[in-house]
Amino acid sequence: MEAAVMQCVWATPEPQSVRQVQAQISTERSFAYTTVMTVMDNLHSKGLLARVRNGRAYLYSPKQTREEYTASILGDVLADGGDRRGVLMHFVDRLDEDALASLRQVLDDTPREDGSRS
Repeated sequence: MEAAVMQCVWATPEPQSVRQVQAQISTERSFAYTTVMTVMDNLHSKGLLARVRNGRAYLYSPKQTREEYTASILGDVLADGGDRRGVLMHFVDRLDEDALASLRQVLDDTPREDGSRS
């Protein structure tokens, strides 16, 4: 459910209330207001959501972009995956041609520690 909440918060540029998020994510499966509130509070505690008080409720917004969040998850996977090179090789083997081309472009555009390009 955390992923569904984050997807909902990323999809809207303005801060969201628990009620708004609940309405969005409950279109396919009904979630109780208190369940969504608990999940959003947990995401706030984890540092993934910012919140500001609006009357008696909070409005939540993401503290990271979807890309930053995904990169942090990939970093965690690499840190916990054992053989980093092996994990990366299996990951690259599953990429389609467009994703491989994007990865090559990013690597070509990323400066090395000595300031030169790849």
